[in-house]
Amino acid sequence: MKPLMILILVFVAALVAGKVFQGQYSPAWSGRIAMTAMLLFTAVGHFVFTKGMSLMLPAFVPGRTALVYITGGLEIAAAVGLLIPGVRVPAAWCLVIFFALLLPANIHAALMHVDYQNATFRGSGPSYLWFRVPLQLFFIAWVYLSAVKA
Repeated sequence: MKPLMILILVFVAALVAGKVFQGQYSPAWSGRIAMTAMLLFTAVGHFVFTKGMSLMLPAFVPGRTALVYITGGLEIAAAVGLLIPGVRVPAAWCLVIFFALLLPANIHAALMHVDYQNATFRGSGPSYLWFRVPLQLFFIAWVYLSAVKA
């Protein structure tokens, strides 16, 4: 829920800032700024809640801790890439793929009741998927509309 709140709040702030400083609203630019802020926020979680995020992956996945660090780094790289005109579209496509690949980990985590912040198996469980699956699709659409189609 926090990433969605950051995405929306930064989007609105960027829209207003665009109008004030550039004289016009720029939804695509504001969308990229908002996604960048959200990605930087979620990337921090990969380094702060590493143990709990490792639990989100099935036990058979090798190098789960390293994978959490790597994906955190990828989120930072993609966030920066969204802001560089020559890299924006490839970064956006990488994010679309990244968000699609994260969905199985989120489903696994929900089924296992993972609470990644406390590194326990006492999370909200499968009911979380009613929010998470549409949210993941929303993130994919957001990146596509603000960076690929823009």
